[in-house]
Amino acid sequence: MSRLLIVANRLPVTVSPTESGVEVERSSGGLATGLARPHEQSGGLWIGWSGAGEELTEAQQAELDRELAAQRLVAVPLTTDQVTRYYEGYSNGVLWPLFHYLLDQVPLQVSDWDAYVQANELFADVVAKQYRSGDMVWVHDYQLLLVPGLLRHRIPDARIGFFLHIPFPSEELFRTLPARKQLLEGMLGADLVGFHTPTYLRHFATALTDILGLTVDIDRVQLPGREVRLGVYPMGIDAGSFQALANDPAVEAEAAALRGDGSVRILVGVDRLDYTKGIPRRLLAYERMLEIHPELRGKVRLVQVAVPSRTGVEAYQEFRTLVDGLVGRINGAYGTPRWVPVHYIFRGLSPSDLVAIYRAADVMLVTPLRDGMNLVAKEFIASRPDGDGVLVLSEFAGASWELPEALQVNPYDTEGTAEVIFRALSMDPEERRARLAPLRQRVATFDVHSWVSSFLDQLDRVTGPGVRAASPTAGEAALRAELSQALERNDELLLLLDYDGTLVPFTATPELARPDAALIGLLRALAGRPDTEVHIVSGRSREALEQWVGGLSIWLHAEHGFWSRAPDQAEWTPAADIHGSWREPVLAILRDFTARTPGSLIEAKAVAIAWHYRLADLETGARRANELRIHLNQLLSNHPVEILAGNRVLEIRPYGVHKGGIIPPMSPEREARTTVLAIGDDRTDEDLFASLPPAAISARVGPGATRARFRLDGTSAVRGVLRMLADSGVGADLA
Repeated sequence: MSRLLIVANRLPVTVSPTESGVEVERSSGGLATGLARPHEQSGGLWIGWSGAGEELTEAQQAELDRELAAQRLVAVPLTTDQVTRYYEGYSNGVLWPLFHYLLDQVPLQVSDWDAYVQANELFADVVAKQYRSGDMVWVHDYQLLLVPGLLRHRIPDARIGFFLHIPFPSEELFRTLPARKQLLEGMLGADLVGFHTPTYLRHFATALTDILGLTVDIDRVQLPGREVRLGVYPMGIDAGSFQALANDPAVEAEAAALRGDGSVRILVGVDRLDYTKGIPRRLLAYERMLEIHPELRGKVRLVQVAVPSRTGVEAYQEFRTLVDGLVGRINGAYGTPRWVPVHYIFRGLSPSDLVAIYRAADVMLVTPLRDGMNLVAKEFIASRPDGDGVLVLSEFAGASWELPEALQVNPYDTEGTAEVIFRALSMDPEERRARLAPLRQRVATFDVHSWVSSFLDQLDRVTGPGVRAASPTAGEAALRAELSQALERNDELLLLLDYDGTLVPFTATPELARPDAALIGLLRALAGRPDTEVHIVSGRSREALEQWVGGLSIWLHAEHGFWSRAPDQAEWTPAADIHGSWREPVLAILRDFTARTPGSLIEAKAVAIAWHYRLADLETGARRANELRIHLNQLLSNHPVEILAGNRVLEIRPYGVHKGGIIPPMSPEREARTTVLAIGDDRTDEDLFASLPPAAISARVGPGATRARFRLDGTSAVRGVLRMLADSGVGADLA
């Protein structure tokens, strides 16, 4: 198991100065619990701010360092000013409200960006200092969005994962940030970027397309020399711990005491006192329910637990005043000497007290205005071994897509929320149990340990030994030097050349990519070179290749190798059966997508069908291509057909036919005396590179992860290499 370096804003401890030194107490939060096992088993490190201020004496600091080292915790040395500006200022003053769609909470003047950058640099420096070859680095959350990119610059080959624990907002909101490009580029330093929900991933992908101009291929982004994978990993809780507490006799007794004789139904809300949690709107909905259903007065009580949060921040002090006022108003308007409508608790509770409240609840209210996931909903579910209780859940909580059996509400709709609360109170026991049973099974199965394993397993898969695509840095000069050495040893030359993006630049429409006179002359010279065999292997149709280069003495391979024609033959040979019942249904779908995507077009070849979207708007084209792939995958699931994503083109073709199949068979003797050079520019050429003989020379044109050993900047560089080959004799110095 690789050593795991966990990088988060805070270390999983609480540090308290004492007269005799310092007290270091382990935290029990969701992240700390979930990551404790891999932290321990991998022998890894947890890197973050300790939470200790600058008031520690030298002796206390020394003791703290010893305590942290014993637990394999590494502190990032942040000053009080840095914490104030980086954490309270930019992270929580700008990113937190904006990512939660609360623009009115974002300051008019966005400041403290420099402190955010500086703090992220400090985190990256500490990680780089602790890093060993082979480590896996897992960076967490919005406070450290720049760290993956900073680490990538410091340690290019590092295996880096990043997980965002809060929502990623829609692109329209995200682009309001002046530092939007820097933040996106920072996140793209990771090999794997994870989110709680598909919606957050989709928003991120749209931002990459619209702001950075990148193409997102469903779950991956091609960057120069590397590939970034995207994934959805909804975080769970330590369900076993909550289930065990719920079955504890002392907790059961406390829950029974809270319920009393059952004459008063109990609603429960448990939240940090944060403006994203929707407490005021929840109180308004409860007040409205009491107003329109007077028969419930005296028969229902809301227990609202508000855990203090950021008590030193003025905005949060004002928010507490608002909540206190609403609680007072409701209790004043409807309360009696025998009945208090809202039982308000402003403090944190112990785990056992919390689970007792969950067990006592008839209805759990989880109604944030926006929440990345919301683990309270899952805690309530895990704490109900009796299989009873109703969960009312905001549709704006990330957990809502995982927990569809909950009664879902729009927290901005006071009237609607009031009616759903009434429905929850009126629900019969059979429906309550039918709704809760699948929720309990899901929460127990997909717990926090499952979340950790699924993310780290995927990070290992996409970065492990022998899995990562090569990232060649050697360019044109190095390629020429290797060709020179190979031709000094060998008598023959075999050229395997892609067409679009390799020999000619990309054009707006396929028919504009005809070869110029210089290219025709170059190919003719190569074909006439002694002991040289030239193959053009393209996604183009037979007709296009025949029309453009059919008069040359070279091998032609159309539709990615489905059709082949030798220089001395007029007939094309297919690689497989050309008939397919899938074509007409696919064409019908493509016509529909083309009608809805301005700038797209269909290229129907004899065997394959291509859907080009090079002229479409970047964002629209990428989104439609993703939709089309999903649609076609469902349609073609039982057909021997595959969908291939090229450079702003999707191609549907018979399965198993690819460019790698056109490499001419060679005896060991011929292979030993032949220099093989393959050049291509996109994913279709990776099949060719993967099928080459071990000693072959391969070059990728332009950016993107690749199996090729060399990289060329563009078509002009390709032609430069080919011109030197054409001008040379066997054994000439090409460097």
